[in-house]
Amino acid sequence: MSISPSPRWQFWIDRGGTFTDVVARDPAGRVLTAKLLSEDPNRAADAAAHAIRQLTGAGDGPLPPAEVRMGTTVATNALLERKGEPTVLAITRGFGDALRIGTQDRPELFVRRIELPEPPHARVIEIDERVDAAGTVVRALDEAAASTAFAAAVADGLRSIAIVLMHGYRYPAHEARLAELARAAGFTQVSVSHEVAPLIKLIGRGDTTLVDAYLSPVLRRYVEQFSGQLGGHIRPLFMQSSGGLTGGARFRGKDAILSGPAGGIVGMAKTAEASGAARVIGFDMGGTSTDVSHYAGTFERDSETRVANVRIRAPMLRIHTVAAGGGSICRFDAGRLVVGPESAGAVPGPACYRNGGPLTVTDCNVMLGKLIPDHFPHLFGPTGDQPLDRAVVERQFADLAAQIAAETGQSLTPQALAEGFIQIAVANMAHAIKQISVARGHDVTGYALACFGGAGGQHACLVADALGIDTVLVHPLAGVLSAYGMGLASEAAVRERTLGLPLVAGVEAAVEDIRAALADEAAGQLGTAPSRVEASVFLRREGSENAIELPPGPVDELAAAFTAAHRAQFGYDGAGALVVDRVRVEAVAEDITAAQIAWPLPAETGTPLGRETCYLAGAAQDTPVWDRAALAAGFTADGPVIVIDALATTVVEPGWRVTVDGDGTLRLTRHAPRAVAVASGTEADPVRLEIFNGLFMAIAEEMGSALARSATSVNIRERLDFSCALFDADGRLVANAPHMPVHLGSMGESVQAVLRERADARDGRGVRRGDAYVLNAPYAGGTHLPDITVVMPVFVDDASAAPDFFVAARGHHADVGGIAPGSMPPSSRSIADEGVLLDNVLLVDEGRFCEEELRALLSAGPLPSRNVDQNIADLAAQVAACARGAAGLERACAEHGRAVVAAYMRHVHANAEEAVRRLVGRLADGTFAYAMDNGAVIRVAVRVDHAARHVTIDFTGTSDQLPGNFNAPFSVVRAAVMYVLRTMIDDPIPMNEGCLAPVTIVVPEGSMLRPRYPAAVVAGNVETSQAVTDALFGAFGAMAAAQGTMNNFTFGTDRYQYYETIAGGAGAGPDFDGASAVQTHMTNSRLTDPEVLETRFPVLLEEFSIRRGSGGAGAHRGGDGAVRRLRFLEPMEAGILSNRRKVPPFGLAGGADGACGRTSVQRVSGAVEVLDSTASVHVAAGDVIVIETPGGGGYGEL
Repeated sequence: MSISPSPRWQFWIDRGGTFTDVVARDPAGRVLTAKLLSEDPNRAADAAAHAIRQLTGAGDGPLPPAEVRMGTTVATNALLERKGEPTVLAITRGFGDALRIGTQDRPELFVRRIELPEPPHARVIEIDERVDAAGTVVRALDEAAASTAFAAAVADGLRSIAIVLMHGYRYPAHEARLAELARAAGFTQVSVSHEVAPLIKLIGRGDTTLVDAYLSPVLRRYVEQFSGQLGGHIRPLFMQSSGGLTGGARFRGKDAILSGPAGGIVGMAKTAEASGAARVIGFDMGGTSTDVSHYAGTFERDSETRVANVRIRAPMLRIHTVAAGGGSICRFDAGRLVVGPESAGAVPGPACYRNGGPLTVTDCNVMLGKLIPDHFPHLFGPTGDQPLDRAVVERQFADLAAQIAAETGQSLTPQALAEGFIQIAVANMAHAIKQISVARGHDVTGYALACFGGAGGQHACLVADALGIDTVLVHPLAGVLSAYGMGLASEAAVRERTLGLPLVAGVEAAVEDIRAALADEAAGQLGTAPSRVEASVFLRREGSENAIELPPGPVDELAAAFTAAHRAQFGYDGAGALVVDRVRVEAVAEDITAAQIAWPLPAETGTPLGRETCYLAGAAQDTPVWDRAALAAGFTADGPVIVIDALATTVVEPGWRVTVDGDGTLRLTRHAPRAVAVASGTEADPVRLEIFNGLFMAIAEEMGSALARSATSVNIRERLDFSCALFDADGRLVANAPHMPVHLGSMGESVQAVLRERADARDGRGVRRGDAYVLNAPYAGGTHLPDITVVMPVFVDDASAAPDFFVAARGHHADVGGIAPGSMPPSSRSIADEGVLLDNVLLVDEGRFCEEELRALLSAGPLPSRNVDQNIADLAAQVAACARGAAGLERACAEHGRAVVAAYMRHVHANAEEAVRRLVGRLADGTFAYAMDNGAVIRVAVRVDHAARHVTIDFTGTSDQLPGNFNAPFSVVRAAVMYVLRTMIDDPIPMNEGCLAPVTIVVPEGSMLRPRYPAAVVAGNVETSQAVTDALFGAFGAMAAAQGTMNNFTFGTDRYQYYETIAGGAGAGPDFDGASAVQTHMTNSRLTDPEVLETRFPVLLEEFSIRRGSGGAGAHRGGDGAVRRLRFLEPMEAGILSNRRKVPPFGLAGGADGACGRTSVQRVSGAVEVLDSTASVHVAAGDVIVIETPGGGGYGEL
């Protein structure tokens, strides 16, 4: 490989956690590659430095002049392994636990043992100071106290500090002064939030600043060590997460998290462009996971993402990772084949690695003949010199085939099993690609798929087929493309800052001022003058968090561009005033010399290495095997073909053609039409079962993603209080994306209510194409009135006389009327007190959105909605989400056939039913009674019929219908039962109607769990559901009670309304402690960030902390509750709707009860009023409400 000579060596390095890849170019233009272990106890030098000395031949002597560019996982590994610099977090008083609590949601929905990531700080210092959202100093900075605390930390050996103050991103004076004091005290690493991430949101900015302080010293030491090993005269550049290079002195922890993967994205984009592909999907498949990315002429970046369980507010290239790699474990479980997410890792590795590992995706490719042991590095066995073990792979597949035959009666060959596992893995990867492309409004059928990574070439054609892509590109350096990407990148700096101004005439000047300041700042970060400086503005609707990136321009052009982009992404225009959220600037010093590599190709193509029998496209295929180095430019061959090089294997599937481009790129193109992939019949097949499981859930999740990004209500958009689901023609739940547990299974009753009243033209009109219906009636599958459900019928083709399927989206609206702002009245006595009742109302009439009719309904009556405009906007977003789901089902039917899709809806029901029946076999009878603060009692008896594998859950004896609002519609009880059963099952089974097939739920009519109209129900959904869940876990003896309440807190006026639920303690179990300050069981809603809260509403959040000691004692301790303290800046109404203020969360098996909660009002006069579990109160300016949430129960005797 050669290029025009350069006067110095050039090294492009990707230092990964396991391997270090190096691409080098010598002064004569020759290009060399190397791969070595990143950590080797037999090597003193760093892997990258060792490679440089090895390739240059310098040995231990001085290195020749060289340019070095590197991406490194040093920072990522330090974060994952918690091996960063011990760091102090200095944060506004009252917020010492804020980063630990975060947004209060739990990472996994269906788990009893909740495991929360701990922020990587060694000490917290709460700073006496406070600035409000307007910049007013509420409490002056106590410099003396801060200095004393800083000195004590330094005396204890701490040298790194992160400084994060409320609203410091906009009003930085206190932070700047603390930085001076910290340096004076002796801190050597001082990360200050307004410098690190000058963006609104305390939690994300705080995490970012803490990570910067935690990792920057590690990076600095590594940079100094590495530079020292190079001799000091070489100035290496390092890849940042944003895709630009920077000097070692400016390489910061917060910019290093995606340093390695970013090189791959740059390499993918630049090499694809050189091959003539302007729009490309990056497909980087490794051993444990697959990274996918989208490129259409510009790099896409996120300003907030989560990496290693830490929120990062810094520009990062948008990379989506799916747990599907060569090492993903393949298994048979409850009637279906499953791939991942568990990985065999490097040890023991796949079964073929000769180390006792399980079957994996890699083994599937060995079984199919795609990976050929004789043409794969001989690195295995005790002496590390043996080939892949095909024999053990064949034995394990034969055993698995026998197991499946014994359990199901179905006979599958080992090859068919292996191909089935590959199909499932491919489907998972295709779904991931759709999330970063199709879900964002991009049609990928005209794209190329750029394949890189060790395992990508084995699956690229199959993934492309799943996406309708006709071109796959495999660069000559695809195996080390992340390293090559370092050479293709440019030195660059990205800076951004929150603006938050309305998009009105005259705002251009403010935008330009910030743009100019950021441009100067970014240019100053470069080692040379920038060749270009580019800016972007981010626009959003007022009250929304989801901004769209646009180039700067006049106000009218920006508004029009925003509307067009919104429609492309979400399918409708949206409503509300536009806001310039933030400005981003990138300064770039371009260097394209690395792009001029010429791959050496032979003058003529040689002969194949041989021929192998491979199992492709369902049949044995005689397949030629080529050495890539023997292929001349212009070589072409129709698949099946296998092309092997030193780093990867590329499989050209039947129907595809491979051509070698002039630069050595393998160009794979579809030359034969794709066969319609209709499943072979409608009988259940373990491969198709898992593929359809994933397909149905992916459609529901795509609906949810669209709704969360486009809704107006803070409850839907930020708190994620919504659910999206698919249903069969009878309204039976097929897939419910895991958003809000209390919605599980209840939307099906809403769909069935539509069918009961409208099917067969019972309403005089019937269900028609293009319709959508809206309802919130608690007696028709609803939960409470703020939860509004949109139901849309899906007619697949013109031949359908009745709907083939249904889709639905339920979201918690900010207000639907009633006697209290937020429509969560603590004192409601009938459904009329709680808001406007929508009982199966036509929302979309054959394509026409019935806005005027809905406005009239929502505005009617004595207690109308307080914000009809927002209701309409959220309903439009729900309709758009449903349309997204309907389109997904239509695509599935076009690909597989309507009858097959309908059949597999039945099969996934049967699969979930079998999983629950297996659980039932492990259950025992039990009873439990759980009192509530209002004196009501929930009684449940569990009776298990082991012979029939059936369980009866009987609530007979539960209190009668209540005069207050703690009555729970039957749909809520059903959701609680489904949640508990799913949480008791170890495997991630789909949530659908089949879960309740082996279950009989007995609830007496007229009880508080099956009330009659017009009973008030608003607390049933949020409070009684938690009590039912705890009672069920108590009856099963599975775990102690969680906090047992959602602590529903509302405040507002006719002008604004706000609603939140507040976390508490989780219950302990037989082998785990309860987690503290986290959402449990039937909710998982997030909290609005403190700075956003104060910016939108006239309140001051004074404290949000863990209520230490409130968890119940025991062999395993219950989790602690939380303390939330809110001061009101103007008069308004507030309300608390809660439980467990009198009756504590129970302990189990000898464990102690958790502490009860407490809500109080501290008046400006000094008086303190303790509120009941449910209370409404008028607050004056200066009054404070303090909410102390309950702890979880303990488990087992001490």
